[in-house]
Amino acid sequence: MSRVLVTGGAGMIGAAVVRRLLADPNYEVRVADRRPVPQWMREGCEVHIGDLRVAREARAATHNCSHVIHLASVAGAITSVQATPYTLIEANNALHSAIVRAALGLSLERFVYVSCASVFERAELFPTPEDYLARCPTPLSAHGFSHRAGEAYCRAAHDEHGLPFTICRLFDAYGPGNVSSSELVVAQSPSDSVRELIERVLSGERPFEIHGSAERTRTLTHVDDLADGILSAMSSPAGLNEDFNISAQRELTVTQIAQMVWQACGEDLETVELKPVPASTVEAERRWPSVEKADRLLGWRERIELEDGIAATVSWLRGALDGPIAAGR
Repeated sequence: MSRVLVTGGAGMIGAAVVRRLLADPNYEVRVADRRPVPQWMREGCEVHIGDLRVAREARAATHNCSHVIHLASVAGAITSVQATPYTLIEANNALHSAIVRAALGLSLERFVYVSCASVFERAELFPTPEDYLARCPTPLSAHGFSHRAGEAYCRAAHDEHGLPFTICRLFDAYGPGNVSSSELVVAQSPSDSVRELIERVLSGERPFEIHGSAERTRTLTHVDDLADGILSAMSSPAGLNEDFNISAQRELTVTQIAQMVWQACGEDLETVELKPVPASTVEAERRWPSVEKADRLLGWRERIELEDGIAATVSWLRGALDGPIAAGR
């Protein structure tokens, strides 16, 4: 039986990955995170609580694992990340270094590094294929730069030490699950704009503010589809030493997304009043990846229709706002 470590497993994407792994009797699951994990995860998994930037903690977390899915990264409130770019880069590099170094001491079948769309934040080719990364301008944001560095760690460890890696580059996650609002946490918590929009509609925000250009585009991808993509890449021989864009293919403007959320919350589309306000962070104007490689090599494509996914997220969030939101739910 294979033992899989999921770092950052208490987060939204991590929890979806853990659920998929627990449903497969071929896997034992270990979760590593600095945050408390939900009861269902404690019952089904071995749990390691510790700071993975510390070498001994990274070694303990990875001990006797055959696979590592590395989701852990520094994330937090947008304003905090914007104000502390050096802290973000320093912490993420420490994570990359400690986890990859610990992995090199194992007989791993696969090391999966979970990267993000921010590595392509300055892309000029659409839909953006994986091999464009070598020509894509370096990210301006600390977040994008640190994830591009994480990809470089994997490739360098493979070239020098033979690390068997797979890179999964996730785009625009949304769906049920906790996103921590703490200042800085070691966990994968990509910006969940859908959740933010839903919360603002449900709170009665009028007019409905859109931060940054309303014509920015995104390819929203349900967290369950992202989890399926990660596990497809990890388990497939075709995924060995490859990188994949894991994303939906429906490119929508922020205006279209806001209108869709407005309706999913039960509001009349004719009553929506959108108010663009200046953005305070680095934002890609367009985000539309190619997923031809994942389709061709892994047989993976998204399954969840956006309207259905947003409706389910609204339903979940209505219930969550009525009581405490547990990490990783």
